Amino acid sequence: MTSATPFPGAWRPNPASSVPLFEQLRLTVIERADRGTLPAGTRLPAVRSLAGELGVAPHTVARAYKELEGAGVVITRGRNGTVVCARDEAWSSLSAAAAEFAAAAKTRGASFAEAVQLLAAAYDREQHR
Repeated sequence: MTSATPFPGAWRPNPASSVPLFEQLRLTVIERADRGTLPAGTRLPAVRSLAGELGVAPHTVARAYKELEGAGVVITRGRNGTVVCARDEAWSSLSAAAAEFAAAAKTRGASFAEAVQLLAAAYDREQHR
């Protein structure tokens, strides 16, 4: 691992949150990759190891890793583990659009859940075009 503090450091999932545990982990990895605290080439802990450290089922970590891989955030290299990929410019612009949407939703008084519902509906419409 290339970062000074091993992932996940002090971060722990919030079991009381309405956001599923795998999604909390997925979002944390994305946020840290975007900030550079998980630089490209950083090897993430093995599924079972991270699950034990976080106190979650291995399936939870495996699902987060699978979705991160599908999104191009990480790549799994078999026995060499799961590694953070380099972020490209397209991802940065998507992140900026998400920040703009979040700010607009918050300004208009939408809760997090309402903003997610709006985004999910828009995403579904795009998928069926």
